[in-house]
Amino acid sequence: MIVITAPTGNIGRHLLGLLLESAPAEEALRVIVRDPARLPDAARGRVEVVTGSHGDPEVVDRAFDGADAVFWLVPPDSSLTPQDAWSTFTRPAAEALAAHGVGHVVGVSALGRGTALADRAGLVTASLAMDDLIADSGVAYRALANPSFFENLLEGADSIREKGVFVDTVEADRKAPLVAVADIAAAAARLLLDRSWTGVGSVPVLGPRDLSANDLARIMTEQLGRPVRYERQSLEEMSTTLVGYGLNAEFVQGIVDMKRAKDEGLDAGIERTPQTSSPTTFEHWCAQTLKPAVAS
Repeated sequence: MIVITAPTGNIGRHLLGLLLESAPAEEALRVIVRDPARLPDAARGRVEVVTGSHGDPEVVDRAFDGADAVFWLVPPDSSLTPQDAWSTFTRPAAEALAAHGVGHVVGVSALGRGTALADRAGLVTASLAMDDLIADSGVAYRALANPSFFENLLEGADSIREKGVFVDTVEADRKAPLVAVADIAAAAARLLLDRSWTGVGSVPVLGPRDLSANDLARIMTEQLGRPVRYERQSLEEMSTTLVGYGLNAEFVQGIVDMKRAKDEGLDAGIERTPQTSSPTTFEHWCAQTLKPAVAS
């Protein structure tokens, strides 16, 4: 049995769809979800539903009973500190994994482990600490080590539509890996269905090529058929804006530290191989996902 957390989120909904299509009939699927009504029609009658939060000890205790594998994703909660948002949220699950003898876990994490920046990378540092917590439970664990997502750009769809501008804090010509969430889900599905692997490790999911903010602007201009330019925002301005929205101040500092570390090369240095490269190009993602969002 495979247990899927956050099955209606950006990654989880892709993963659930893949497993519904490709899992053998004898592979039971179970999901933990706050609102079962948000599950796709294809899941009804095919998956067992445990209703609640996967940060709740009673919920994960029920959900992990009889499980062979778990897909673990922590939904970032900007009302909490990074420690609470990742490790404190995950601790009941780690205890339940050990108690129920779950064999394999695939988690959504980040690039940066083993680098000089890893200990001062804010939200990434919190995510890596979560990996250690899960690994210490005794399971075989694979952390999907991801760079920033293409989907982060959807937050700027209104600005792209109205001003022809997208905003970030990175240096305009710094190239870095980027990935589509559908490719992360595909990597998770392969690991969850295989389960011949043992021990603890990371699986980078890098996207097909490194891109800079200026590259993104050029490709968006081509794919959207309208001029798009990049505007760099200072970390201080971003922090003031986010705190003004009511986000937890420590969480905002975690974002600032992560952004600074990424601009200093946190995501660099992983060799792109057939095993680490994922197929979705930014051009394809723009045409299929960003263009409809900007047009709406």
